[in-house]
Amino acid sequence: MLIRRADAKDRPAVSRLSESLKLDYPGMDEDPYWVAEVDGAIVAACGLKDHPDCRELCAVGVAEDFRGRGAAKALILRVAEDVAGDIHLTTIRPEVFASLGFVPASPVPASIKARPPGWCDGCESFPCTVMVRRGR
Repeated sequence: MLIRRADAKDRPAVSRLSESLKLDYPGMDEDPYWVAEVDGAIVAACGLKDHPDCRELCAVGVAEDFRGRGAAKALILRVAEDVAGDIHLTTIRPEVFASLGFVPASPVPASIKARPPGWCDGCESFPCTVMVRRGR
């Protein structure tokens, strides 16, 4: 499995994967993405959204046939390696991200509190936890 930063030719595959997993969001085409590739096919992806007051990991998703092989973990750790500074995320599964060095965020960045219209469309109505991984 190759973990790398996505480039322009990867955008259609990233969009298809994100849409199929209901992880697409307004403006995602403008954000940098990292991908996990197996035999030339993108099997997982995650994005990084730059807000005025933080960076947020978004749309972490793995194709169903490739789950349980460590792709999401490898992607998240690669982003943390590539990007200086703190990385925030919003999740309904904080225990998963705690194992990767994320802790509950306090305070929660204002830009995460003030989601743009449509951001949470399609999400289940579970309570979310905002977490942060402190960077170098």
